[in-house]
Amino acid sequence: MGSAGLDRLSPWIWRDPLPLEPNGSYWARSQPAQNPKLTEDLNVDVAVLGGGFTGLSSAYFLRSVSPHKSVAVLEARGCGNGASGRNGAMVLTMTADRFMSFSSDPSMDKRIYDLTAENIRFLSKLSAATGIDCELDTQGALQVFDSHVDLKAAKDYVDKARSLGMPVEIWDAPRIAGAVGTDAYLGGFFDPNGGQVHPMKLVHAFKAAAQGAGAKIYENTMVVSIEEGREHVLRTGEGRTVRAKSLVLATNAFTPGLGFLRNSILPLKEYVAVTRPLSEQELREIGWRLRIPFNDSRMEVYYLGLTQDRRIHIGGGAPRYSFNNRTSSNGESSPHLLQLGRELARIYPKLSGVEFAQSWDGVIDWSLDAAPSVGCTGRYRNVFYGIGYSGHGVNLTSVFGRIIAELEAGRDEPWKPYPFVNNRLYYVPNEPFRWLAAEAGISYYALSES
Repeated sequence: MGSAGLDRLSPWIWRDPLPLEPNGSYWARSQPAQNPKLTEDLNVDVAVLGGGFTGLSSAYFLRSVSPHKSVAVLEARGCGNGASGRNGAMVLTMTADRFMSFSSDPSMDKRIYDLTAENIRFLSKLSAATGIDCELDTQGALQVFDSHVDLKAAKDYVDKARSLGMPVEIWDAPRIAGAVGTDAYLGGFFDPNGGQVHPMKLVHAFKAAAQGAGAKIYENTMVVSIEEGREHVLRTGEGRTVRAKSLVLATNAFTPGLGFLRNSILPLKEYVAVTRPLSEQELREIGWRLRIPFNDSRMEVYYLGLTQDRRIHIGGGAPRYSFNNRTSSNGESSPHLLQLGRELARIYPKLSGVEFAQSWDGVIDWSLDAAPSVGCTGRYRNVFYGIGYSGHGVNLTSVFGRIIAELEAGRDEPWKPYPFVNNRLYYVPNEPFRWLAAEAGISYYALSES
């Protein structure tokens, strides 16, 4: 049959699962109260699948841009159950593929920087408007380096970026130590427009904004089949039917399980853990003075932040891909937690005896070149999506929610120049080649950075 034939047959041999484990993260304790499930058939102008950042922001902007249209959000569990409520809380500018890396069009890079920086200011306004404090800190964000090569590349990037009007900086080791306490790094890249947030409280703010704009949100409503057409027909696990003229896929890493964009992303599992609340004395001893989050520059990236109740959370390290996009846990977290603990002790030796109070995992949608895509697809060009955030989703999701709303309204002209609009992502092969390639790539990066 050959490898090409197996690649084509794979989706019928190995059906993509749709596991939806409950969110057990530290953030989940702030999950908003759940709405009732859908109990009757529904006809709407736009059906939005997924109650995370992409789905809720899309619903909010859809109603803002097209207030005459009916919008329904269908969430399989509770809003924020997926990656939106499990992540590392960093709010970053740019897209992952252009972060600290200029393309062949630096003027477009600057436009993307401005667009994403402006969206962080929008998040602050959203929090104020809804009255929900999402603990958004905009004191900046750091990328730190323990390699002279990476630091030199960052200095070159900053020189060019500042000439274009991007207010980024290089920090030396003493300045990093003075801000976040660690002397583990040679220097860092500081973006004053970055920051951190309480992810689930941001979910709550978007949910309130979407409902306030007139969107209907149904939780514990799993869509199990979709008949695509001029009018989409969606069926839930409890036999309800939703008919919609437009469909928004806001399901990120779970999108292939719905039969869409199967060959566009790898669903990679990452792990996060959080300490108990540290005392003011402990924070003084390690020297973390400013609530600035930071991540390192390794491929197996680690990222850290400090919550308002003085907990340090750390995530990252070696990600995991499971055969056939399996996203459920299977008792596989222990080695990753040990890895996170070792890294925390390396960065802050005085915390080597501090145990994690809570840990969790989450699945991100990673594209092969870390480039995202937002746009429309389908035979009738009435299926809209945002995907491939590759670690920059906390901020970029609501940028894409706004774009989805404008594209659905036919206002695509202002967005056509942006490279991520209707970006055709690199082809991701089907199984078993996907698993083999993912394992090889993860192993290669682990060896190259050991």
